[in-house]
Amino acid sequence: MTTKPLPLTPELHAYLVAHGSAPDEVVRDLAEETLAALPGDAVMQVAPEQASFLTFLTRALGVRQAVEVGTFTGLSSLAIARGLPDDGRLTCFDISEEYTGVARRYWERAGVAGRIELRIGPAGKRLRELPLQRHLDLAFIDADKIGYPIYWDELVPRMRPGAVIVVDNTLRGGRVLAPRDAADRAIAAFNDQVLADVRVETVMLPIADGVTLARVL
Repeated sequence: MTTKPLPLTPELHAYLVAHGSAPDEVVRDLAEETLAALPGDAVMQVAPEQASFLTFLTRALGVRQAVEVGTFTGLSSLAIARGLPDDGRLTCFDISEEYTGVARRYWERAGVAGRIELRIGPAGKRLRELPLQRHLDLAFIDADKIGYPIYWDELVPRMRPGAVIVVDNTLRGGRVLAPRDAADRAIAAFNDQVLADVRVETVMLPIADGVTLARVL
């Protein structure tokens, strides 16, 4: 057993990605289009290993009802939808018709559009449209960082016992140790909030920019 963290060099990261499920043509094309069309915003797209992880987790948990907050151009939603059974359902919340227009094209191309419902508008309000009962198996949060506590408070009461909430960017490039802006401070406070929440048990993984998994009790 070691207590020394493993430095993830670019070479080791490439090895890690190469030894997971390889991205197919749809994923590669979506990533390339996002980078070409939105170079300033492409950083908002999940990493390839995150997409593989989301599909793996969705299948492993036997998810049938899922929610995503923050869709962007659709890589994470595509990954989750691919892990669902044919009659599974993913409800996506986003505020951008432009970004999600790209997502819609790739959902269609991948043959998963029938599993996805997209709701445009402020997620803090639109999440309240969901039934206030414990029916969700999986939720993925990857939207504006200041809004994370709002999304958390709306989702936890709607998650089944044993369901998992996946939260992205919980390390903020390491800046949770010394926050530099409002988003960094919001995530640092959110991480403390999640840790103290007796309704869940959590683990934080050093995948990409930090991923927190919370299992609802």
